[in-house]
Amino acid sequence: MSATRPIHPDFLAFLRLKEPALIELFTDARQFLLDIHPGANELLYRTHALTAVFSVSERLGDAYCMLPIYGNHFNLGFNRGSRLPDPHKLLTGTGNLIRHIDISARADYRNKKVKDLVQAAIDFAIADMDKPSRAEGLTVSKIKAKK
Repeated sequence: MSATRPIHPDFLAFLRLKEPALIELFTDARQFLLDIHPGANELLYRTHALTAVFSVSERLGDAYCMLPIYGNHFNLGFNRGSRLPDPHKLLTGTGNLIRHIDISARADYRNKKVKDLVQAAIDFAIADMDKPSRAEGLTVSKIKAKK
């Protein structure tokens, strides 16, 4: 495992409101993604879900996957999941682009099939980028801090 990138304080303030088991699982899934692509840019949002988005640039349009946390669960979402090869039928969802894997245990994502799917998503995002990015390894919060 590579060195852990700290979770941004804006995100952490809301993450700490979740159940400890969910926090632990999210933290491990996040590290799993950062181990696959250490140079990923992490874009953080709080809308209907508390979401960490992983991108090959600083742009949301170049994102390849995300970890949205809902009330008491989260999933591993793929921004262009409908366009990815999925020989093991891991992805669920019916949207035009986004597909996901439900996460309830480490075994749901800590395996070669998911790692290969994440790598395919990264490769697709890089090939689909409008212009190369020099931004690498950034964490950018779009969350308004709690008052």
